[in-house]
Amino acid sequence: MERELIRLKEETNIHRGRNEMKNSYQKTIYACFTGYVVQAIVNNFVPLLFLTFHATYGISLSNITILVTVNFGIQLLVDLASVVFVDKIGYRSSAVLAHVFAAVGFLLLTILPGAMDNSFLGLLIAVSTYAVGGGLLEVLVSPIVEACPTDHKEKAMSLLHSFYCWGHVGVVLLSTAFFFVFGTSNWKVLALLWAIVPMVNAVAFCIVPIAPLLAEEEQGIRLSALVRSQAFWMLIVFMVCAGASEQAVSQWASTFAEKGLGVTKAVGDLAGPLLFAVMMGLSRAYYGKFGERIHLERFMGGSILLCIASYLLIGLCSNPVLGFLGCGLCGFSVGILWPGTFSMAAVSIRGGGTAMYALLALAGDLGCSGGPTFVGKVSAAVGDDLRKGILMAVVFPVVLGIGMVVKRAKRI
Repeated sequence: MERELIRLKEETNIHRGRNEMKNSYQKTIYACFTGYVVQAIVNNFVPLLFLTFHATYGISLSNITILVTVNFGIQLLVDLASVVFVDKIGYRSSAVLAHVFAAVGFLLLTILPGAMDNSFLGLLIAVSTYAVGGGLLEVLVSPIVEACPTDHKEKAMSLLHSFYCWGHVGVVLLSTAFFFVFGTSNWKVLALLWAIVPMVNAVAFCIVPIAPLLAEEEQGIRLSALVRSQAFWMLIVFMVCAGASEQAVSQWASTFAEKGLGVTKAVGDLAGPLLFAVMMGLSRAYYGKFGERIHLERFMGGSILLCIASYLLIGLCSNPVLGFLGCGLCGFSVGILWPGTFSMAAVSIRGGGTAMYALLALAGDLGCSGGPTFVGKVSAAVGDDLRKGILMAVVFPVVLGIGMVVKRAKRI
């Protein structure tokens, strides 16, 4: 009887210890959620100020659009470079550094354009600085969450990625409200307010526990072995198609809103992207809530079919309102594709480590830039018909669907 009581006490202590450990890592997950909000600020705040920069500093719109290219171009380079340096300096240092770069970039945004003779160069330096932070966050946040000792990691991953969507929506709505109340001329104050978010989260990452990606007894896969893996290249294709499927429609959502609802361009720029972001966030939040009851690959398969249907609705339906609704349907359908692929990678390739996550992020970013470019090129070739351009882009979810079938058949 005494031995049984001792055993029960030990089991209770072990259970209590596990719960305490999970609770402590919950703070890490919250910090990662905020990290994706920071990335949403990095990618979506400055585009709201393009016309302001044009009017204030006399910068041509063609030069201003270069800021977007530089932002995502640097993030791609950081994705690639992180394969080399993140493991050397550690995830905690890298995460803090990412937030510092983001915060400093927003601070420089308020100083350099007015202080330098060449305002465009000042903007370029500021954007390049916070882009480094955005690129690092994209590589770091997902594996940090994956390493946390929690149950139902696919749920956590999907919920994590939903915070980018909510961050996007929050940036647009709160910034718009600020400009309405205080005027666009006070944009520097708002930039400083947004800089507080990465500053506070940098402090959080100094404190929260960060679990190692690999268990002590687990050996990481060398990069040379990773690139020889059939599963790895299949996942790379998945990420390219996921990014392309998402952005091929997202980038043109404002146009469909403008044409479909007959609203002004300013309202269309808000309505289209916000509908897409909200629907994508709802999809990720739904799986984040009920993921333990849903088979990931089946949910992804259904989402791919829904994505193909949304492309066909946009491309073949002549009613512009239905085309706009197709954009929202597309947002919901692509929500699981990116985080779902990350979760499959964690299960399929044990010990992939930083290199795997960084290269997957790089592939996703290539898809994000390639999808809209493909739509634009095809549209231009057929008389600037966006519907036909998007219709041809259905190739991306189709290829992703075929890949899922092959993966299941070969049990990769």
